[in-house]
Amino acid sequence: MFENLVVFQTASAMAGHAAQSQALISQNVANADTPGYVGRQMLPFAEIYAAPNAAGHQRATREGHLNGSTGPAQMAVIDMRGSDNPNGNTITLENELLKAAQAKSHHDRALAIYKSSLDVLRAASRTR
Repeated sequence: MFENLVVFQTASAMAGHAAQSQALISQNVANADTPGYVGRQMLPFAEIYAAPNAAGHQRATREGHLNGSTGPAQMAVIDMRGSDNPNGNTITLENELLKAAQAKSHHDRALAIYKSSLDVLRAASRTR
């Protein structure tokens, strides 16, 4: 019942985005000393969410529909350009640690949104 509410879909998408960001950050950290490694990162959640076929936009529910897609929105991953290191890779551990802290903060925010929305629904159902 509650999975159809947009606020829960958005909170879930935010948490998924943060989890995928953490996975990419861990790959980048693991390859920090690999010569020529090109790091990857997620596009910001706001850009992905605002894209067509994201939650809140047109979405096909059957194959015959003209607009929208039936699959989940894809998370966009981009390569990090520029070479700061002598070995030619694009990873700086300091930057990756900052990104990891940001991703954790975004995940915590998504969980807080989910929890507070659930509390509002519970309070509303008690007043009936």
